[in-house]
Amino acid sequence: MLMLLPPSEGKTAPRRGRPLDLGSLSSPGLTGAREEVLDALVGLCEGDPATAARVLGVTAGQLSLVHANADLRLAATARADRVYSGVLYDALDLAGLDAAARRRASSRVAITSSVFGVLRPADRVPAYRLSGSVGLPGLGSVAGHWRSHLGGAVTDLLGGGLLVDLRSGTYAAFWRPPAALAGRVATVRVLSVAPDGERSVVSHFNKHTKGLLARALLVDGAAPRTPALLGDVLRDLGWEVETAGPTPAGTRLDVLLRA
Repeated sequence: MLMLLPPSEGKTAPRRGRPLDLGSLSSPGLTGAREEVLDALVGLCEGDPATAARVLGVTAGQLSLVHANADLRLAATARADRVYSGVLYDALDLAGLDAAARRRASSRVAITSSVFGVLRPADRVPAYRLSGSVGLPGLGSVAGHWRSHLGGAVTDLLGGGLLVDLRSGTYAAFWRPPAALAGRVATVRVLSVAPDGERSVVSHFNKHTKGLLARALLVDGAAPRTPALLGDVLRDLGWEVETAGPTPAGTRLDVLLRA
């Protein structure tokens, strides 16, 4: 089983640590594609800060993020599971897992990244600012760039198991599972259900719940091989889950949170 997570916009910058070494990262077949993103991002941020801020979608009060991007190649690194922060990662709390669950995370968790494509929790990276919706000068759309490169890497990480896709829409655009994998793809959606039955996606609860789901699966240790079996496992763990019919893109599992 492979749980594919989105990154977080917020990141914890390492205070110390060796600089970035692309050759040490998992999925080494992505090294060239990673170099291209780094070249475009660092080049942008080494130029006019106001222009870089506009391209990156940051405010004039966040120019420190632009300057940090300009120094990415020399910046301190830490494990990805310590750099990524925010609602989902706080709920997942990989550092707080017991030893067995942490071992599972090393092989069952992958993180989508605008700069690095896809990462394992132990990969050492610096903090950066780059949304998946951005287009970079000389590179073009970040999502389009990774769509051209990620397929082989994610397929290798997945192996013969079930893909549990927990990505948000922006990062789902980086790679879409081919129809040949549809029987082994479960896309998880979290819906808030009002007392009148109306359903909606609430960003905070969506992220928080996905982090809790991933944590629960790591602690439990189950490795279901089909979307239907994943639904059964989540129900056994106390979640209310509706399983939709299979499609060429996989099977959607709706996790319902009732008000």
